[in-house]
Amino acid sequence: MRLFQKTNFILSILRLEKILVMKQFTGILLLIFFVSGCKKTDERLLRIADRIHEKIITVDSHCDTPIEMYRSGFDPGERHDEGCVDFPRMKEGGLDGEFFAVYIGQGPRDDSSGYKAHAEALEIFKVISDNINKNSEIAGLALSFSDAVRLKKEGKRAVFIGMENGYPVGKDISRIKQYYDLGARYITLSHSKNNDICDSSTDPAGPEHNGISEFGSKVIEEMNRLGIMIDVSHISDKSFYDVIEKTKAPVIASHSSCRALCESPRNLTDDMLLALKENGGVIQICILSSYLKTPEPNPRLDSELGELKSRYGDYSKLSEEQKKAMRAEYREIKKKYEKLATIKDVVDHIDHVVQVIGIDHVGIGTDFDGGGGVEGCTSVAGMKNITVELLRRGYSRQEIEKIWGGNLFRVMKKVEEVAASGV
Repeated sequence: MRLFQKTNFILSILRLEKILVMKQFTGILLLIFFVSGCKKTDERLLRIADRIHEKIITVDSHCDTPIEMYRSGFDPGERHDEGCVDFPRMKEGGLDGEFFAVYIGQGPRDDSSGYKAHAEALEIFKVISDNINKNSEIAGLALSFSDAVRLKKEGKRAVFIGMENGYPVGKDISRIKQYYDLGARYITLSHSKNNDICDSSTDPAGPEHNGISEFGSKVIEEMNRLGIMIDVSHISDKSFYDVIEKTKAPVIASHSSCRALCESPRNLTDDMLLALKENGGVIQICILSSYLKTPEPNPRLDSELGELKSRYGDYSKLSEEQKKAMRAEYREIKKKYEKLATIKDVVDHIDHVVQVIGIDHVGIGTDFDGGGGVEGCTSVAGMKNITVELLRRGYSRQEIEKIWGGNLFRVMKKVEEVAASGV
């Protein structure tokens, strides 16, 4: 009897083990099928994204690549492993057009410093122009949407120009026409600190003009007259509302995100989004991690960057060679220790804008080479991955076309119409 019970017990254990093995095997099979299915879905969505990018005009409204072109002779005609933007990788990522920023950091506001900033801005315009001419077989200057269409038909990348920071204008309104004639199609009114045009959203000293200055109002009028888009990224909330009140044309936020999802003064609140809709403007979602997702504590990154700053000292007093070395170390530290946001975070911000003010008022402005880049899209080569996520969330081809440039070009055309009407 005991032998019989023992035998039954052993058989029960063996049957249980068999059931467990079969369940484990079934689970593995389901996991394999699931992973395989996801992979096939991603591949299918990527094929659809390829076809969409072939048919539409895609544009990124902000990159800082000209900084490296100016400082180190970076050639956008060659494919690079470093940096975020070059023409070969634009082609790989299905990006037709890029707004190259003429960026001048905020400095002293006396006449001689202002003239120096103006002269440096002219040099950067020339560097952009020289690089376009050097790579004329694969790229061309674009001043309008029709230029972008023509260049795409020719198999070339379109280079638009924007100016980041109105500081080089100084108090000389005639410089705006000079920048327009050189190709600038938007001007970001301020950057990280207040200037003679308006208050910045991030000046440690706080507001100076309580919004747009008297001179800034004249700048807005001149930009409307010439047909230059007014860029409200970087400016203070009060400056934003002043612009909306004063401008006769729609405006852009060339690289900003949503404050409802990430509490940064660089982002727009929902009330600001509603005002932007009323104006007919567009917000171009910035893919810089700290504007997409509130950063988690990162003591190792803070420590490494603190040590770097301590070792090099005051950046403005460094030689060009030292600055170059410091920037290289800075990039390596960020690459090693920074916790990036993801493409899903980017599309969360797009979703939010669509929910608050609709599909006609959102686009993409990466801020590549100025800190922009997320997991899955660290250079222009990865741009189609954003389209894949948009497709995954159910966006149609027509909606994706609006996000990837249609909305920005609508604003651009309207700004041109306002200038032509002489209103």
